[in-house]
Parts: sequence; C-alpha cells; structure tokens
Amino acid sequence: MTISTALQSDVFLTYVYIIGGLVGFAGLALAILTAAGKNVTSVWKTYRGWLVMVPLVLGMIFLGRTAIIVGVALLALFGFKEFARATGLYDDWWLTGLVYLGIAMLAVASFVTDPRLDRPGWYGLFMSLPTYVVGAVLLVPILRNRAKGQLRQVALAILGFVYFGWMFSHLGFLANTEYAYGYILFLIFAVEINDIAAFTSGKLFGKHKLRENISPNKTIEGSIGAICISLLIPWLLWFSFPHFGIWDLIVTGLIVGVGGQLGDLVISYIKRDIGIKDMSAAIPGHGGFLDRFDSLILVGPAVFHYVGYFRGFGLDQATRLVTGGGL
Repeated sequence: MTISTALQSDVFLTYVYIIGGLVGFAGLALAILTAAGKNVTSVWKTYRGWLVMVPLVLGMIFLGRTAIIVGVALLALFGFKEFARATGLYDDWWLTGLVYLGIAMLAVASFVTDPRLDRPGWYGLFMSLPTYVVGAVLLVPILRNRAKGQLRQVALAILGFVYFGWMFSHLGFLANTEYAYGYILFLIFAVEINDIAAFTSGKLFGKHKLRENISPNKTIEGSIGAICISLLIPWLLWFSFPHFGIWDLIVTGLIVGVGGQLGDLVISYIKRDIGIKDMSAAIPGHGGFLDRFDSLILVGPAVFHYVGYFRGFGLDQATRLVTGGGL
C-alpha cells in the first residue's frame, strides 16, 4: 500500500467518491434545514467533527501501509489514555507505561517482516503479545512489593491492553493483506453507517428499550434496523472483497450489525459505571476517541479472524497451512 497504489486502486477511489458525496449531501441538507429555521446547532457541531475526521482517516489510508499501522496505534494509545484517565489508572505509570509499550510493540509486529514466511506483518508475534504483556503486568505488584489495591489496577491495565490495544490493533494489521483497501475502508464505513442506522431507526420507530440501565436511548427497534442495514451494506459494497461468496457477505454483515452495537454498549456500561457521559472532549460533537471508534473494537478482530481463517487473505495454500488457516 503506497500513494501510487492508492491512486490506482478502484476500491480506494470509489470509497473517496462515496464518502465525499455523503459528506457533501449531509452538509447541503443541514444548510437547507438551517435556512428553513430549524435548530440544528448540535448537528452542525457533529458535522464539523466529521469534516475533520474524514480527511484524516482517508489521508492515513491514502499514505499507505506504514501510515495506517501508525495511525491505528496512535488511536489505540489515545483510546487507552482516555480509559486510564476515566478509571483512575492513569496515575500508575508502572502499569500505564507497560500498556503503552505493549501497544507500540503491536505496531512493530504489524510492520516488520515475518521471519518464517518472509512477508509483511509478524502474525505470530502479534498474536502472542498479550501473553507477554499480561504476564509483565501481573509481575508489577511483585516488583513493587505491594498487595493492597493492586488487583483493581492490574485488572484495569490488562483490560486496557487487550481490549483497547490488541483488539483494536487488528485493524492496522489488515494493512498487510491483499485486499487491504477493501477490508479497512469497508470496516470503517460500515461500522459508522451501522451507528447512524441504529440512531435513525431508534428515532423513527423506537418504543422498547434495548438495555435501559446501560444506554437509555437505545431501542430494540433501533438495533434491528441497524442489523438490517448492516446485512445490506456488504452486498452494496461487494467490490471491496470480490472474492467473497454469499455466505461471507451474510456473516460479515452480521458481524458489523451485532458486533458494532455490542462494542458501543461495552463503552456505555464502562462510562455509566464510572459516572461520565463521554470519555473525553477530544472530538467536538462526538466526545472522545473511544466514543467515536468503540464499535470497531469488536468488529475489527471478528472480521479479521473470520476472513483469515476462511479466506486466508488471498495467501497461497502453503502459507495458510503454516499459519493454521490465518495469516
């Protein structure tokens, strides 16, 4: 993945046209509503956030493999930082430092060449890193000769690394695959559409609460609407992965529709438990990085391993056998 391959990629350019068109249409619709006297101030704030995020994400993918891996690692670092600040873990630099180091190592594993297969991305190291990082985190209380209060801190650090670091970093590792543009752009686009569909369906048809003690505004009708839209998206964007069969499209749609909502609910119950509305105010109109990209955390690795096992990311059969069906 380079700048030149991006300019020659029909998949990348098609997504640029689709996303650019949707952003332009949304801006025009807001302008019309504003001219008609509707109060859409809060929506404008959210829209301006998109005007910043969309060029940044597309620019990262345009620059290529290195930029994607670094960009995903930075998002994972910022996401973990928000989590650490919100939960009180941030002041413990022994544990936060180890998690930061672990996330950096995930980026290294995604970038370097696999010594066994002589191809970009050291899959074995990427998959085994949680063992080493979790083990190191568990040793910190022993090194500090402390016991009281350590279980909570250690548990938060492990959750922070595995969930916000390792699981999210699967998105960056996808930059090493044959259909990298299709996989990455589809995941980012489909997950955001899933969020919008859940919100819109809930507003239009919502009557029954989905999980009122976790996210009071979410409804069963909104959830069903989002799943239906997510099942449709892979068919509309089949050009992203032309090697997919019908079953692959169905499973991918289900992963996005169900996994995206579950990822959002996970962050919701974390925020509700610690008594905050947003993880931060880093993105105006959206909240923090985790508030915007939370749905990708479960969807990314789920699609990664489904495609890796059943489709092998376009690798030859010998390579798939060496890696157990995946990378």
